[in-house]
Order: sequence, then structure tokens, then C-alpha cells
Amino acid sequence: MAYFEQLKESQDAWEVCAEALAKGIYNDDHVKFFCFQVLEHQIKYRHAGLSAVQQQLIRETLMKWLQCQLMNSQPEKPFIRNKAAQVFALTFVMEYVTLWPKFFFDILSLVGLNPHGVDIYLRTLMAIDAEVVDRDILHSPETRRNTLIKDTMREQCIPNLVESWFQILQAYQQSHPELTCQCLEVVGAYVSWIDLNLIANDRFVNLLLSHMSVEELREEACDCLFEIVNKGMDPVDKTKLVESLCQVLQSAGFFNVEQEEDVDFLAKFSRLVNGMGQSLVLSWTKLVKAGNVKVAADTLQAVEAKVPLLLQLLVHEDDDISANIVGFCYDYLHVLKQLPQLTDQQKANIEAIMLAVMKKLTYDDEYNFENEGEDEAMFVEYRKQLKMLLDRLAQVSPELLLEAVRRVFTNTMQNWQTALFMEVEVAIRLLYMLGEALPASHGAHFSGDTAKTSALQDMMRTLVSCGVSGYQHTSVSLEFFETVVRYDKFFIVEPQHIPNVLMAFLDQRGLRHSSPKVRSRVAYLFSRFVKTLFELNSADPVLISFITSISDFQENGFPALLTSDDQLFMFETAGVLIVNGESPAERKQALMRSLLTPLMDAFRLLLAKLPQETEEERQAALADCLSHAVGFASRTSKAFSNKQTVKQCGCTEVYRDCLQAFLPALSCPVQRGPLRSSVRSFLHRMIICLEEEVLPFIPAASEHMLKDCEAKDLQEFIPLISQITAKFKRQVSPFLQQVFMPLVLAIFEVLARPAEDNDQAAALEKQMLRRSYFCFIQTIASSGMNEVMANQGAENIERVVFTIIQGAVDFPDPIAQKTCFIILSKLVELWGGKDGMVGFPDFIYKHIVPACFLAPLKPTFDLTDAQTVLTLSECALTLKIIHLKRGPEFIQFLQQEYLPSLQVSPEIAQELCQVLQQPDVKVLKTYIKVRADERDSSLILKNVILCHVPPSCYEGQ
Repeated sequence: MAYFEQLKESQDAWEVCAEALAKGIYNDDHVKFFCFQVLEHQIKYRHAGLSAVQQQLIRETLMKWLQCQLMNSQPEKPFIRNKAAQVFALTFVMEYVTLWPKFFFDILSLVGLNPHGVDIYLRTLMAIDAEVVDRDILHSPETRRNTLIKDTMREQCIPNLVESWFQILQAYQQSHPELTCQCLEVVGAYVSWIDLNLIANDRFVNLLLSHMSVEELREEACDCLFEIVNKGMDPVDKTKLVESLCQVLQSAGFFNVEQEEDVDFLAKFSRLVNGMGQSLVLSWTKLVKAGNVKVAADTLQAVEAKVPLLLQLLVHEDDDISANIVGFCYDYLHVLKQLPQLTDQQKANIEAIMLAVMKKLTYDDEYNFENEGEDEAMFVEYRKQLKMLLDRLAQVSPELLLEAVRRVFTNTMQNWQTALFMEVEVAIRLLYMLGEALPASHGAHFSGDTAKTSALQDMMRTLVSCGVSGYQHTSVSLEFFETVVRYDKFFIVEPQHIPNVLMAFLDQRGLRHSSPKVRSRVAYLFSRFVKTLFELNSADPVLISFITSISDFQENGFPALLTSDDQLFMFETAGVLIVNGESPAERKQALMRSLLTPLMDAFRLLLAKLPQETEEERQAALADCLSHAVGFASRTSKAFSNKQTVKQCGCTEVYRDCLQAFLPALSCPVQRGPLRSSVRSFLHRMIICLEEEVLPFIPAASEHMLKDCEAKDLQEFIPLISQITAKFKRQVSPFLQQVFMPLVLAIFEVLARPAEDNDQAAALEKQMLRRSYFCFIQTIASSGMNEVMANQGAENIERVVFTIIQGAVDFPDPIAQKTCFIILSKLVELWGGKDGMVGFPDFIYKHIVPACFLAPLKPTFDLTDAQTVLTLSECALTLKIIHLKRGPEFIQFLQQEYLPSLQVSPEIAQELCQVLQQPDVKVLKTYIKVRADERDSSLILKNVILCHVPPSCYEGQ
């Protein structure tokens, strides 16, 4: 392979390959294939650099190779023929217009009607189509070239090519059907841009129709006719073409769909009818827009005449055949929607389409509900197309659709006990689909015009009271619950049905169903249903009694019945029921305790077992159970709101008990990662819900979480401390003063640990930890708790602030750099004034000011990056705040000490200082941005960096 790659790159090795191909030196297929690849590379990338003699050599090579094919008794392997066709096509693209205008004539005169030669000729035409025409391939850079090639072909050779296709189709339809199919594909590909009259004439169409009766050719002939019909044309001409084609197909008996047993052919035929129908609709649309009423009426009549055939294909038992006609059906309904009035026939057509859609929505016996594969996925996609039709039907005639669905639904529900599952499922499915298909004014809210809402209300009443929720099939069970939740507003009008529906959710029809798929979905739907009832103020006090049922679930088989994710929904639902119920606070507290106590008991029991386990797999399983228990308790707290707080519901003590039960897990010696993660998440929730009641638990939790921690542990712990800081501010100041340095030292220790040079995961973890650390310092600095850092001792403060300087300058991470400059601005604001921290002004001049100049000088400071531009802006703001705090002293320092030390000229220094003294900080930001954009790799001006470079490097520039 390496040798062959060298051949490709070599200047003259292609000539060796050309000779090998022309003389047929090698018999090995792979060698022949590679020789073509080398030739292809030469033509594609070096053609313009070849001499006229070399270009002639390529042409001769291809023609000699083609001549060899005519004499061979056996054709080359298909992959070699395809590669050869590609090389022919590339040569054509490069040379046809200028160097080889007789390309097709040369090939045709050589090939004649030799089957091997015809095969190469047809493959070459398809390869040319891929290079020049195919709309699925991006050709934008060569658009002008391709247009020129097509124009030249139309002028010089298209009639000859069409004649050759006719000869091939005629000569080989019986002896070589594969060549005939290839030729039909070529005609289909080229018809979009050549003169249609060359193809759409009696002799050609008759030939194509004769192919429609030959089993091996009919599918390809159908595709070819489809491409002819799809050609862009004047609407009147298009209608004539389609109508004449339809007439011939009908006369030949192709419209008798019921008698055709070949489903593959019918799928192609259905696509052809779809193309003809959509073409007629498009013609009608154009004619209506142009105001051509008479011809538009004739075209609409032509469309209507195809509807019986459309219906036969739409209702066909094979879904592929049906799916291929959906486009025409959709467009036809769109036409009806635009008509001022519908005829009886059109109404009958609408009804027939409705019945067809309802029939086709039905599952078949072979659908595998337990193990859905590719066939099932295809049916789901097909159902989505049918739903589009149903939505369009609702737009055309909502009354007809409502009545049709009502009829089907009512008949099925009357006999659901004896009906097949697919009939019951589709009846409920249709009711569900009406919710999206009908606009809100047609009853989606069960209010307004009674004539329109009563049908939906009747159907919902029937659904929840006829007992169909007990039907023993997963698809029916799922559809029942989905529909109940879709039409939750029905229960405002008829709340008396709520208890029965809730029982269905909770018993063996729902959460205790034998199918895990049903149980899982019902857990989610039940959660939605309960929330909606409370939102609508329609929750009967009877709801609270269902907490007992949920607690019973938890103790007697919940884990076996529902996955942990499903149980999350159940606990959230239980929380919603308790919190939003009308019970007094004492009752709510008792209910919440009855819900959470089993979790706490189980947690303590499993936590005691965990350290005694020796098998890692068993340890992981126990840790998983413990994490889930914490997650369930956490999820119940989602029910609280500003209107219904934990305190108002009397539940503070219950959640404090949870904290006491869960926090010991932080010191568990095994499975620390998952346990810490779940308890930390619970703490986040409690900070939101419990307010200051959570504060006594934070110190001990922090102490545990800071022991033996990894980068990831710290990174996840910092947001918790930041959340407490931001929420409680001064209330947690003593605690923060105490925890500040242990946390900072733990971070320093982890960041200082050595790592492998190429360990990208470790490097990323450290980068994220560094960012989290800077965010933590920013939170402290920004929350007005000056004392937290100020009371850490001079040495510690200096150490921390040095890390901020380092973050601002040394690490090529613009997100962290931006945060560091925000911190530096804040510290200057806090400590940089006349009554600030002792010694801090010196620190400003020695370290913060240089950082503002050095950071943008770094080669990694990339001003094309948006985050870096924001960093530059914060850098400018830091300089501005230093000036606000130190006044003329700072200007004097820049002019007399710092800028001269960088050998910046007095003029430049003065310019900067003038900008610094402008009241509007935007002036400084703009100035620095402009100067930074001008830099080679400097900030204030090129002078800043030039002063570090020997004069010889820039003299005269």
C-alpha cells in the first residue's frame, strides 16, 4: 500500500500504470483497480499540468482498455468497471468542452452494440451524472463548468445519445435485461435537463410501456417514467403529459391494483402514481395563481379522476405501497381545503380517505410489542405520516372527522370485550389524535360550542366508564392512560370520574401491570395527571387517601415493580399529593413522615451493611440502593413552592431527620463516589427548601467531603459552598472563615499532584477544578463578606491572591482568566483604597498592574476567541478600578515607573494614561481592543513587544 501511495504521488509513475491498463499486462483485479486509481489521481489533481502529449496518452489508454473489453469473453468485475467509468467521467469533465469534443462519438463508434462495451458506456453516463448533475451531491464550486458542459452536450450530442439509448432498450430487452435496466436508469437521470420531446414521444413511451409488462424490467421502467413525470414543465404541458401517460397505463390494465400480486412492483407503481398526482396538483396551483380558471378546472378534474386509484393504493395491506402515495393524498386534501365549497363526491372522497387512514393506523398481528425491531420502527414512522393526513383531514372538514372517529370509537367500545386488541387500540388512538388534529375551539378544552365539544365529552365519558381500561393488551393499556392525560381538562367538567381513573392508575391496570413498559410509562403519566388536577383546582380531597396506597407500594413490591427512574416519578407524585392537599400542616407532616420513614430505615440498615461487604459487585449494588433512597427523598421536595414552603407544610423536621440519616454516608470508607454525589445533591435541594434550618448540618458535611478527595469531588463540592455563600451570606461568614483555608489547601494539593503528560482526562479534570476554585473565590469576593478572606492571615491571603494572578496570566484558559480579572477588580475595590488592607497597594503595583499587561502579551491570548475578548474587557476594567481607587498616584506610577521599564515611549504612555482618565470605561475597553487587534503579539501597542526584540529584527519595517 505504501508503495502504491508513492506511485500516486510520483510525477511519471502513472504512465507505467497507463501502459499496464492499455496492454492488459496484469490479471490481478486489485492491481488493475489500483492502476485506475493512480490514473484517477493524475486526472483529478494534475491534469492542468500535463503536456498535450501526456493528455493524449490518457485518452489513448482509456480507448485501448475499452477496446480490450470488447474482445474479452468475460467482463471485468463490477468494481473495476465502476472505477473505469469514474476515470472516463473525470476525463470527460476535464476535456469535453475543449480537448475531446468527440468523446461520446468516439466511444459509441467503438462500442456499437457490444454488450461489454455498452455496459461501460452506461456506467460512464451515470458517473458523468454524478460529477455534473446529481442534485444530491454538492457541486457549488463547479456550477459554471457544469452548466457549460450541459449546454455543449445539448448542442452537440444529446439527440445522438438519446438515439443510442433507444437502440439499447430495443436490442437488449430480452437478451440482457440488466443492460436494459441500466439504460432506463440513465434515461431517468438525464431526462431532468434534456429536451423532454426526445423522450416523451410515441416510440419511446410505447417502448417504456412494453417494459412495464416484463417482470425483470418493470420496476426500473416505473422509476424512469417517474423521473419523466417529475421534470419541471409548463403546467398545461405537464397536465397533457400526465394525462396521456395515465390513459396508456389505464388501457394497459395497470390501474387494476387488486389483481397485481408483485408488491415490489406495486411500491414502484404507487410512487409513480404519487408523482403524477403531485405534478397535477402543482399544475393546478400554478394555473389558479395565474388566474387561468378554465384550464385549472380541467386540471382539478384530472386530479379527481386519480382519487379512486389513490384510495386503492392508500388502503393496500402493504405499508410501503400505502406510504408511497401519502404525498399525493396530502396535497389533494390541501386542494380541497382551498375550495370555497365541496361537492358530494369530494365529501365522499374525504370520508373514504378517513376510513383508509383509520384502517391503516391499525397494528397487524405480527407487530412485536415486547421486542420492537426494524419492522416495528418502520411502522411507527408510517403511522406518523398517517397522522399528518389525519391533521390535514381535520383542517379540511373537522365535522366529518369528528363524526367518523365518533362512529368508529362508539362501535368499538360497545363491544370491546370481544374485539381484537388492534381494533380497540386504534379506536382509542383516534380519540387521542383528535386532541392534536382539532383546533382548541373544536373541543380540546371541553368548553365553548356544545355541538362540537359534546362529541369529545361523550367519547371521554365512554372511555373512562366502559371498563376498557381492563383490556389485557399492553398497547390498549398504554393508549388508555395516554388519552386520559391528554384530555385531563375533561375532569374539570366531570370530576366524578377521577376516583375510578385513579384506581386504574394504581392497580393492575397501571402501576401493577404485568408489563414493565406499561408500569414505567404509567408512573410518568400518573405524575403528570396528579399535577394537572391540582393546577386546575380539581383535585378532590379523595386524592390524599391514595398516599396510603403509594406507601403500600413502597413497602410491598415497589422496587420489584418499578425501576428506580419510575420510582422517582412516584415519590414526586406523592410529594405533590401531600403538599397540595387541603389537609392541615400536622396531617401533611404525618403523611410526609409515613412516606419518608421507610426510606430512612432502609438507608440506615443498608449503610450499616455496606462496610462489611467484601465483594465489590455487592458493594456497588448496595451503594446504588442507598443513592436511590436519597434520590427518592430528594424528589419529594420538588413539590414545595413559594406558596407552599416546607415550613408552612410542617415538614421541616421530617427533612432534618432525613439529613441526619443520610449524612453519615459521607464518612463511609467504601463506594465514596456515588454516596457523596447523592448526599451532595440532597444538600443542594435542602439549601433551597429548608432555608437556615440546613445550616447546622453544613460544617460536618463539609469536613467529611474534604477528606481524601479527588479533583472531581472538589469540583462538585465547590458549587455547594458557593450556593450557601450566595444564599445565606453573613449568616455563614463564621463557617466560611473556618472552612476557607482547608478547602483552598485541599484544592492546591489536588492540583499539585503529578499526572501523565498525555493523560487528557486528568488535565481536563484539573482545568475544571481550577475554574471551580476561581468561581468560589469570586463568589466570596462578590458577596460582600470581606472578612472571610481578610481574616485568613497575611501569608494565606498572599498565597491565594498569587494563584489569582497566576490564573489571570499563566493558564491559557480564557474562561478562568476572565474570572480571575473579575476577582482582581473586586479585591482592588475592597482593599485598594486609602482605608484598605495594609500593604495591598504595593501588591497592586507589583503584581496586579503587570498582570493586566502581561496576560494579553501571551501568544496563547487568542483575540479571535469570544471568551478571550471578554477577558480583555475585564482586564481593562481592572485597570480602570485601580485608577478609581489610587487616582493620580496610579497615573504617575505608569508614566514614571512601569511603562518606562517596558521601554514604552513617553507619547504612547501619555496616550494610554489619558484614555485611563476618561470617565466612561467603554473608551478604555475600545482603546485596548483596537490596540490588541493591531498587535503582532502585544497589547497596548507594537512598541510594548518591540522593546523586547533586538532592533535588527524590525529595522526598516
